[in-house]
Amino acid sequence: MKSMDTVALSFRTIRSNKLRTGITVAIIALGIAALVGIRTAIEAMTQKFTESFSAMGANGFSLRYRQIWRIQNNQGAKKEKKGQKKEKQSNQNKPITKQQAEDFKQAFKFPSQVGLSMYGGGNAIVNFENKKTNPTVRVSGGDDNYIDLNGYKLSTGRNLNSLDVESGRNVCLLGKDVATTLFGENDERPVDKIVRVNNIPYRVIGVLKEKGSTLGFSWDNAIITSYNNVRRFFNSGANASFSIGIKVAQVKLLDAAMGEAEGTFRSVRKLTTTEGNNFLIDKSDSFVDMLLKNLNWLTLSAIVIGFITLMGAAIGLMNIMLVAVTERTKEVGLIKAIGGKQRNVRNQFLYESIIISLLGAAFGIFIGILLGNSVSMLMNTGFVVPWAWVLLGIVICSLVGLLAGLYPAFKASRLNPIEALRYE
Repeated sequence: MKSMDTVALSFRTIRSNKLRTGITVAIIALGIAALVGIRTAIEAMTQKFTESFSAMGANGFSLRYRQIWRIQNNQGAKKEKKGQKKEKQSNQNKPITKQQAEDFKQAFKFPSQVGLSMYGGGNAIVNFENKKTNPTVRVSGGDDNYIDLNGYKLSTGRNLNSLDVESGRNVCLLGKDVATTLFGENDERPVDKIVRVNNIPYRVIGVLKEKGSTLGFSWDNAIITSYNNVRRFFNSGANASFSIGIKVAQVKLLDAAMGEAEGTFRSVRKLTTTEGNNFLIDKSDSFVDMLLKNLNWLTLSAIVIGFITLMGAAIGLMNIMLVAVTERTKEVGLIKAIGGKQRNVRNQFLYESIIISLLGAAFGIFIGILLGNSVSMLMNTGFVVPWAWVLLGIVICSLVGLLAGLYPAFKASRLNPIEALRYE
């Protein structure tokens, strides 16, 4: 009997037992769908996070007030206090002032794009005539480099210029969500109109293109004005601090730029050689890295779910194949009586087991990719296919089919043909 004849016979046998085959295929498909689906969703989220949070790309970084990090990560701050020497009191709790930020921008000679910014709060209300937004609008102050360093693009109007920044006059750029709420879908309509931000009048000089949202956080629910204006109206407290964004032309220049920026800013902050940095240097993709590390737990969960499901499927498949051996004892005897060898019988049962397992893999991969890309559609990212995990799923299912079919196949191949023909 040729191999192709054996495979064809295996397919006919599988088709003749639709219910039993369907249940086993469904169990295997469930495990593979969980594995591939979660990985597809993770890759879609990774793509979205990279686009959203790495606003400056891989060739950008920022200088920030160190205390901001300690507020967000008190545990890390405590460990640092225990494990390191105490820094001088003069080195603590010093926000980045306007003068320091501007001095750094002037002193930093590395070929790069430098932008200064200040956060103005996230609970502003913007209104125009009888329309107003929810009290969730984020106010940011920057300079003429702000929108480029933060991944925004102009839809209509103009950007902030040096005169806007120096004078701190009441002009602003509207995020897409704010512009749509107040003026509708026409991006040209808001330009030169007067809106009120917390009852302060601002002239709209431009509208930003849609940037999207991440984890429910909309990047378009924002107002951007100059940092001098934010400093005047929104963030003039003792802890008000500037951030400095820096973008170099090529990734290979990033480390050199970070080193020079650290040295320059230490000088601006008047730190001695014995004092540690009282500011942070963050790569633009550092937040993405942190999120992706947390997403790895989802991958581990998918592996555990897939493993448990496939173990159950393997046991079920082995039992089904053992039942098939019992039901087809006479058939095995007939094959041997007409000259079939042990190898032919063994291969037939192995092929059946592997084919059932691969059918489960095919359905599982298809369902997993569809489920994973439903997340991709919600996040407005491209269609994702995790090819490495697709191939891994096929390999795993092939092994499951092989291992589950070995014992039944050898049991069938060793049947005595005379006793098999007499079996009732």
